[in-house]
Amino acid sequence: MKSTLSRRALLLAGAGVAALPRVALAAAPRTKPNIILIYADDLGYGDLGCYGATALRTPHVDRLAARGTRFVNAHSPSATCTPSRYALLTGDYAWRASGTQILPGDAPALIRPGQFTLPHMLKKAGYATGVVGKWHLGLGDGKVDWNGEIAPGPLDIGFDYGYFMPATLDRVPTVLIENRRVVNLVPADPIRVDYKAKIGDEPTGAEHPEQLKFKGDPEHSNTIVNGISRIGYMTGGKAARWKDEELTDQLLGKAIDFVAERRDKPFFLYFAMNEPHVPRAPHPRFVGASGMGPRGDTIVQFDWTVGALMEKLAEIGIADDTLVVLSSDNGPILFDGYDDRAVELAGDHKPSGPYRSGKYSIYEGGTRVPMIVSWPGHVREGHVSEALVDHVDMVASLAALVGQALPRDAAVDSFDMLMPLMGRSEPGRDHVIEDTKLMVTTGSTVASSGARILALRTGDWKFIRGSVKPHEFHGNAIGTLRRHQLYNLANDPGERENLAGKMPDLTARLAARLDKIEKDGRSRP
Repeated sequence: MKSTLSRRALLLAGAGVAALPRVALAAAPRTKPNIILIYADDLGYGDLGCYGATALRTPHVDRLAARGTRFVNAHSPSATCTPSRYALLTGDYAWRASGTQILPGDAPALIRPGQFTLPHMLKKAGYATGVVGKWHLGLGDGKVDWNGEIAPGPLDIGFDYGYFMPATLDRVPTVLIENRRVVNLVPADPIRVDYKAKIGDEPTGAEHPEQLKFKGDPEHSNTIVNGISRIGYMTGGKAARWKDEELTDQLLGKAIDFVAERRDKPFFLYFAMNEPHVPRAPHPRFVGASGMGPRGDTIVQFDWTVGALMEKLAEIGIADDTLVVLSSDNGPILFDGYDDRAVELAGDHKPSGPYRSGKYSIYEGGTRVPMIVSWPGHVREGHVSEALVDHVDMVASLAALVGQALPRDAAVDSFDMLMPLMGRSEPGRDHVIEDTKLMVTTGSTVASSGARILALRTGDWKFIRGSVKPHEFHGNAIGTLRRHQLYNLANDPGERENLAGKMPDLTARLAARLDKIEKDGRSRP
């Protein structure tokens, strides 16, 4: 077997031309490639034209796919955002660590200083590293002072630059942070945040629904910012609060600034976009663009933004020197707390494509996501790959690309999938573990119960471990799993026929394998 470094040398030298005639490989680049990771928020497998969507037009992303390799068996590490982002940046499955669930906006930093991370590894390889967009991995040590220096955060785990939202669009504080400080904060108007009780006298969605652009459920009916009620309460920081309709352009501008200022040396940009997460408030130029309401319009906005960034790379002459990976943190969801008519206006559009369910779910729609890799002259062009890959593999795969070895005790679940990601090898992973938290409804409020659900994907088989008893929770459990489930995805991609009872031996073997991977504390050899 070739070493990691020798495989990298072969890749950059253009090995494999005879086997892959559709690739016109360039000579080895003079420097390491720039790397841009575009991470959408709640974008489904079926939400893009290149994945079969007909009700939505996404020409810019489709063009990116045509110029690279599109994956049809790619997975986010979890069916929810925070765990997927944790695994993406650390190379460890989030379910191995405590506290890796959907975080409130004032949660302490989940990835701690000194922990091995993707940006840390790339920085060691000589990369300038930046994050623009959504963070949602916690900040500080448990009591954030939003009016002073905020640490630890992205700059303490390997990023040189950060311009980011603390959590999500629907959570307070609705402000942006540049490096360690809130942008445009006026000292005379300090920010206070509370997730348990109302503070100050600002109106809430529950008290003043007449002030809302669209109504929210009880969870999303706290402090109103920009005509939208949020999760949690805040007061102060009025000059620092974002306007939802302008936010994507603002983040795009910072992403463009980052790449333009660092064009002469290799850089890594983690561009964590908002779309199509709630609240969906697209810029006026995209309103009505999809015919599917705000959710569809924000997907059109996402597509345009990707195109604008790609055009900038070409304009400044670095498009051919840049590896671009585009994917999503989990599967799609239509209604997620706000009355924006997403369900009503979806029509025949299937956000999860042929797969069952979506965000929050252990079924394939929860973690099987669109994924596109493009690098002109290096990634196989116009290829559709069936390789099984997972975002947790980004650490090991990019380490192989830039010639960095991984410490034994770091990135314990990250596999070197560089050749599959480049479209050079069809076999991918032998298995992936899918993960979510059991969501429980009480009245009209949805929350995590804290109970973890795990599934094992290997080959055509999908095993879902039955471990949750409904009577253990108050309210109704969403996706309750009282018994093992087994599906053959080749014959049943919609996961409708549970074969566990018909195939007890295979079910037992897969259950034992999942138990072992969990108990071993690592899956990387």
